[in-house]
Amino acid sequence: MKIVAVLTSSLLWGGFLPTNAFHAPTCRLSQSHQAGTSSFSKFHHQNRRRHNIAPLAADSTTTGIEDPYASPQLDTDALTKYALAAITQLTLFSAIFQLIDLASAQLGANLPFPAVAFLFYACSLKSRVFNPLNNQRPDRSKAVEGEGSAGFRDRVMPSWTPPGVLFPIMWLLIIGPIRAYSSALVVTATGSFFTLPTMAFIAHLTVGDIWNTINNTEKRYGAAVIGVLCVVLSAANAAYQYSTVDPFAGKLLGGTCLWLVTAAALITDTWRLNPTESGSRVPLYPVKGEAETSFQWGSKGDN
Repeated sequence: MKIVAVLTSSLLWGGFLPTNAFHAPTCRLSQSHQAGTSSFSKFHHQNRRRHNIAPLAADSTTTGIEDPYASPQLDTDALTKYALAAITQLTLFSAIFQLIDLASAQLGANLPFPAVAFLFYACSLKSRVFNPLNNQRPDRSKAVEGEGSAGFRDRVMPSWTPPGVLFPIMWLLIIGPIRAYSSALVVTATGSFFTLPTMAFIAHLTVGDIWNTINNTEKRYGAAVIGVLCVVLSAANAAYQYSTVDPFAGKLLGGTCLWLVTAAALITDTWRLNPTESGSRVPLYPVKGEAETSFQWGSKGDN
């Protein structure tokens, strides 16, 4: 459990810093606007109205605060819940991995390579089931059709946003299999599921799941920028840990950072295009009143 404590401390220090890594919203907006603050503001609000996007300050009506950005305060309640969610997810995964190792030792046999790869593929796509927050992703079918969903077509997006059909292809057919194969190489080499490299990978998934809550569910555009940077850093750390066991596995997992860096650029540009009603940038931390962080487990909402 020392490994879990170390990873959890690193995760908390990173600030959530958030998948499974990054599932970016995929709205394409091709509008030109004139230079100058007033012209940009007009362009921004026109496009928000055109896409039925409410001004950022309006999102705070459910919290009883007129404009959370007028005098922004750090949302410590949200940070506490992010921390508890991370601890919960890391603890559950570490317990499951140790149980698998114990069962393998008792039976005197390890899982075959395809079974290990399939297990990590499932972890890559569905790790959020172990996270108590609402980590809802954009609906893949709606993304392909260009329709709106949580985290998709609910904000002004850069003109260079990739088409919606690209995202499920990347996650299902490229990122997922790379994660699965590289993880299976590491587990096969070590003969154990519960190791520092595999838990570094789980920490990466945990950061991505919490980031999805911040970006897609809560729409904290500023905090999402820091969060996605932490997703990239956690992926780089996991790749490094993999490389200490199997250099090829480390290179494979490190390759996913190229996609995540692109995602980070997209999220940062989205933050730039979605200022507050006053025209200022949204703070790069969770602001009290801009959204409400709640646990999904035990509620009637869908994950």
